[in-house]
Amino acid sequence: MDSHSSEVAIDFSPRLKIYKDGRVHRLLGCDVVPPSHDPATNVESKDVVISKDDDVSARIFLPNLTDPNQTQKLPLLVYFHGGAFCIHTPYSPPFHNFLNSIVSKAHIVGVSVHYRRAPEHPVPIAHEDSWTSLKWVASHFNGNGPEDWLNRHADFKNVILAGDSAGANIAHHMAIRVGTLGLPGFNLQGIALVHPFFWGVERIGCEARTPEQHAMGDVVWRFVCPTSTGSDDPLVNPAKDPNLGKLACKRVLVCVAENDWLKDRGWYYKELLEKSEWQGVVDVIESKGEGHVFHLFNPDSDNAVTLLHRIASFINHS
Repeated sequence: MDSHSSEVAIDFSPRLKIYKDGRVHRLLGCDVVPPSHDPATNVESKDVVISKDDDVSARIFLPNLTDPNQTQKLPLLVYFHGGAFCIHTPYSPPFHNFLNSIVSKAHIVGVSVHYRRAPEHPVPIAHEDSWTSLKWVASHFNGNGPEDWLNRHADFKNVILAGDSAGANIAHHMAIRVGTLGLPGFNLQGIALVHPFFWGVERIGCEARTPEQHAMGDVVWRFVCPTSTGSDDPLVNPAKDPNLGKLACKRVLVCVAENDWLKDRGWYYKELLEKSEWQGVVDVIESKGEGHVFHLFNPDSDNAVTLLHRIASFINHS
């Protein structure tokens, strides 16, 4: 092997490495589980292609139904996975398992979106792919879409968007697009943002006390979105987005974790929404003693179970 090809150009361990010959080596999020029947939750899943040319797809989840041959309309969750826009897919075990759990707990239909990832496909390609996916999902609202599970069982009058970390960023922007561009047949009730990846030039809260650690936020953003104007880009800083108040829903749940370096951004997002022209209700819940996306990698912990319950209650509006 050419020695030059094994030389690391960018090291984002433990996420990925990029070599000088252009190869991208992902260190996390490479494991894949197939769609299946999950015996623990009785949830069924299957994979669908949304755009073959752009490699956009999704995994659909259906809870245990009394009679699956009957038309039974259930709330619809569209989920965007995290991973710094770089790693993981809906087929990664933590996300597959989480969707099984939330679909069972809330008794809903779930669609987990597979968007193209940076650095091969820099942001905002992930957002464009996610919008393509939402339009594909919405094409089923009259029962004539290409996927039978959505035609038969999804209630398009009761749609929730959700995501974690980078995926929460995407869910936020999809709610703004629905509000500004519209999506026929798609009635967005709320968004659930778990440990959302928002950022900004001005340091807030704990960010000012650990400047070296929090400088990584700027580095990561520049890496995944090299054409960005910087950390005050509206794609990553809601405070700079003139369309913030145009969220299409009236309910927002923000989940933060006490030891997460992004925690203060979640609380700040609540402040921004309440100061905007948006007329909805936003709640924040904080998991004490926990770090970023802890619930995905320690799903049986008491705090993870509590978080799952709160998200399910939010979806069911109870």
